[in-house]
Amino acid sequence: MDCIFCKIANGEIPTDFVYQDEDVAVFRDVDPQAPTHLLVIPKRHIASSADVTDPSVWSVLVGCAVEVARKLGLEKDGYRMVINTGTQGGQTVPHLHLHLLSGRNLGWPPG
Repeated sequence: MDCIFCKIANGEIPTDFVYQDEDVAVFRDVDPQAPTHLLVIPKRHIASSADVTDPSVWSVLVGCAVEVARKLGLEKDGYRMVINTGTQGGQTVPHLHLHLLSGRNLGWPPG
């Protein structure tokens, strides 16, 4: 498979892992949009949120993001979790991922 996130999760591409276990990897975005910009991915390939068939995927991803946010102290000032789906939704890598953003005021509406 030629998926960059699968290669990162498998250790084929070196990265700065913030957390990882058998199901999830968390690493810093190479093009950060906030002082803290982490990506939370399932280690098994799922192309997008539209392809999730097992609802436990959501509890694993979101649960991991919240735990990492706590460990980094991000809840003090707040953070945002974003999942982009499809081209119009802003998804640029075809592997399900959650953006965890913090460290500055994040405007609304996004985009």
